[in-house]
Amino acid sequence: MSWFPAPDARIFCAAVNYAAHRDEMGRLETHTKPMLFLRTPLSLVPAGEAIVKPRNSDCLDYEGELALVIGRPGRHIQRADALAHVGGWTCFMDGSVRDWQRHTAQFTPGKNFDRSGAIGPGLVPPAAFGDWRAHRLETRVNGAVVQATETARMLFDVETLIAYISGFTELRPGDVIATGTCGGVGEKRDPPLYLVPGDVVEVEVSGLPILRCPIVAEA
Repeated sequence: MSWFPAPDARIFCAAVNYAAHRDEMGRLETHTKPMLFLRTPLSLVPAGEAIVKPRNSDCLDYEGELALVIGRPGRHIQRADALAHVGGWTCFMDGSVRDWQRHTAQFTPGKNFDRSGAIGPGLVPPAAFGDWRAHRLETRVNGAVVQATETARMLFDVETLIAYISGFTELRPGDVIATGTCGGVGEKRDPPLYLVPGDVVEVEVSGLPILRCPIVAEA
């Protein structure tokens, strides 16, 4: 069954949450807490629908991720209880408009172009997905593998993300937490590999349905 966030859902995204991505982005600082930013539902499309390359940038990048959807509300959740609040797991494509992302130190513009990312296609319940650490994440562009990692390589694990976010806001059913991307993003390739109309991007996490979207130009 397909799934998409409700209009009032919060979409919390973990940044630089794999060492390989942290290193390729040249982030030398060490953080003791997760780095987070927000996306809006308008910035995403359901799996299978077209992701839109904006007319005012040629720097649309891919970021494949594992995401979870909250199933049980909670505030000040303890790490030991965190996974009990997960309602399902899905794939996430954190499409990033890199030049707009770097206008200032804040990520918001480059992460929130309308229809620049994707989620889905469906939710897999925790019992069927099993241990989130036991999976492999892979991103492909036009069939070629561009990102690959084991999900266990996260710097801040799923339990930490849930506990930390619930420390400043109540997590509600339908809220999304995207757990971050690994190394291999297009911006850091030589030459850079940005998404263009006609491309097809896929995100696959073992145990989940594949997220697949074509890229189209903004009308």
